[in-house]
Amino acid sequence: MSILRKMIAEFIGTFTLVFLGCGAAVMAGAHDILGMLGISFAFGLALIGMAYGIGPVSGCHINPAVSLGAVVSGRMTVFEMVRYWIAQVGGACVAALLLLIMMKGRIAGYDVGASGLGQNGYGAGYLGEYTMFSALVFEVIATFLFVVVILGSTSPGTPASMAGLAIGLTLVVIHIVGIQITGVSVNPARSIGPAIFSGSVTAISQLWLFIVAPMIGAAAAGMLFRDGFMTERAEVAHVD
Repeated sequence: MSILRKMIAEFIGTFTLVFLGCGAAVMAGAHDILGMLGISFAFGLALIGMAYGIGPVSGCHINPAVSLGAVVSGRMTVFEMVRYWIAQVGGACVAALLLLIMMKGRIAGYDVGASGLGQNGYGAGYLGEYTMFSALVFEVIATFLFVVVILGSTSPGTPASMAGLAIGLTLVVIHIVGIQITGVSVNPARSIGPAIFSGSVTAISQLWLFIVAPMIGAAAAGMLFRDGFMTERAEVAHVD
């Protein structure tokens, strides 16, 4: 029952992140109600809320890359990670599907092929039109920094009550910097759901980058925290 509770929590958390974050991009961002700053805060605030809502149950990974970082750092098993992945991708897909159904309900109509579903991307025709290499570099670095903050702020000896705030605000800053580059993934589940239901061949063909790059960044961050390398308290040097 313990792993089931964790999977349900991860499903709900990832659903919330995609439904509210991508929902802000699709429903409000497209009409300049929020703008990119507002969308950035939508993702970050959704994460903060879930960190305190489901964090005590599952740790609030709501991101396959974060779960991989936890495995590499030695904080969870591969068996647990795979179950988390199933719940996370499931939550993201259900959220994307419901967003699509809601947008199709607009009286004025909604062309998902033209307006999208908050999917990630790069290249000609996508936001800032950055190259694949730029997108790859950003996603690796951004995920690395994101997972460093997550693993560091949830390490023993750190103020646990502040972890959710630190993690959520980091996601806000990452979005502020990277929305024009890739729309910001740093989360394979967040990318998979919208890509599948966007009806975009381009989104599907580019999806590999938003799975591979975050995993590379997360694994690198996890290695830093393995065997207590980044969590051992520094000793104060005394000079006689």
